Amino acid sequence: MEDQRVPHLQDGSKQKMSNPLYRTSNQTYGSKTPTVHDRQTKCNMTSHQFSTAMLQSGMYRDHGFNTSVERSKLLLIGSQFTLVGPSSPEEGWQVYSSAQDSEGRCVCTVVAPQQTVCSRDARTKQLRQLLEKVQNMSQSIEVLDQRTQRDLQFVEKMEVQLKGLEAKFKQVEDGHEINIARQYKSIKAKMEELRPLIPVLEAYKADALLVRQFKEEAANVTEVLGSLQEQLGGLDYQELHSRVISLEDRLKACMQRLACGKLTGISEPVTIKTSGSRFGSWMTDPLAPAGDNRVWYMDGYHNNRFVREYQSMYDFMTTDNFTSHRLPHPWSGTGQVVYNGSLYFNKFQSHIIIKFDFSTSLISRSRQLDFAGYNNMYHYSWGGHSDIDIMVDEGGLWAVYATNQNAGNIVLSQLNPNTLQIIRSWTTNHPKRSAGEAFMICGTLYVTNGYSGGTKVYYAYSTNSSTYEYIDIPLTNKYSHLSMLDYNPRDRALYAWNNGHQILYNVTLYHIIQ
Repeated sequence: MEDQRVPHLQDGSKQKMSNPLYRTSNQTYGSKTPTVHDRQTKCNMTSHQFSTAMLQSGMYRDHGFNTSVERSKLLLIGSQFTLVGPSSPEEGWQVYSSAQDSEGRCVCTVVAPQQTVCSRDARTKQLRQLLEKVQNMSQSIEVLDQRTQRDLQFVEKMEVQLKGLEAKFKQVEDGHEINIARQYKSIKAKMEELRPLIPVLEAYKADALLVRQFKEEAANVTEVLGSLQEQLGGLDYQELHSRVISLEDRLKACMQRLACGKLTGISEPVTIKTSGSRFGSWMTDPLAPAGDNRVWYMDGYHNNRFVREYQSMYDFMTTDNFTSHRLPHPWSGTGQVVYNGSLYFNKFQSHIIIKFDFSTSLISRSRQLDFAGYNNMYHYSWGGHSDIDIMVDEGGLWAVYATNQNAGNIVLSQLNPNTLQIIRSWTTNHPKRSAGEAFMICGTLYVTNGYSGGTKVYYAYSTNSSTYEYIDIPLTNKYSHLSMLDYNPRDRALYAWNNGHQILYNVTLYHIIQ
């Protein structure tokens, strides 16, 4: 099965674009790669039903812009081809996964063993129906059993009363004639108590008859099921269902392993809008619920406290209809992010980070970022009070800044989004003032060599290994002045503010499945 997305956006488009297209197809691999044989001649379950299940469960999640604009696509490239599951087709379901660099497509191929169940679809359906019938009968028998237990209590009570009645008769026989009238009245009262038990006994007998009938029918069905199992080779519906669940788990594990990768390329920019001053920031919420496509817009880099909210990317592109939110404090720089419904920003002329809740229009948390430089002490090379840059990736919330203790070099800290406390920090050897801009992808900090002219991503620091490397990934700087560059893990795209233009870049990530 293959999830193929349309990876490109048309530059300058200001109209609603189509959603990504999904399709399934086979793929031929090179001679050095194991060949995957299709075993779907008579069984649609290995392709159509499982691909549909993955689409419904979110495994083939759309990683685009999540707006009316065509979404950005994560291009997965690589060379290794890995088997996940049993080593031979006879052992059960198998999942082969790969990533192909020629067209950047994520590939998960399923190989199922040849089973007789799929070629006898009518009998499989009959088996399933009979199993459901047995289950229904079992439930009915359980209800009858409960009723029988309840009625049995009445029978036991009646037994005690009958024994008492028998003793009374014996007393009458042995007693004197004078006691007959008195004993008769007592016997009559006992009989009145026993009278309501008569219909209970009748119902009990009827229930017992039904139970016997159900048992006979269940025995007949069991015999039929045994015959069908012999004809179908011993593979019953429950076993098949368990294999389906196992396959879905393996496919999910495969897709999760393709969730992150190493940056290898950045597309040409797509201009979404031209507005505002030379400096600013704009973003969407990577944790917004489905259907929430709001765009947040913050013009300027200091002494401003008004945030615009657009209902969708289309509204942002084509109209000036927005809601304005007034912050309790002005922000500093362009390193703001909206994350899970809250705005995180650096308070003007301070090293305080504020979490502002849009739903309540209140500050829900603020915390001082200890030792962080501020007020143009350790800014990016373009200036603009960009001392503290807040960003998000697949791993959560981050802050990039510099300190005197680290000689003005970049410090990277992962933050708790609720408390703003530092979870862990990494110190790098890269001077903050020499960096043009920076962004996080999959736990790696990427730094550009400048903000104007020929720009490229040339430095990467991995928090997973606490190591750095110098790289060379061109970044088209179309309008010659980058003042904001942030990655959105939901859209898998870079949001940028370039000299009064709001633009987007697609990214290419490299995966090796081990």
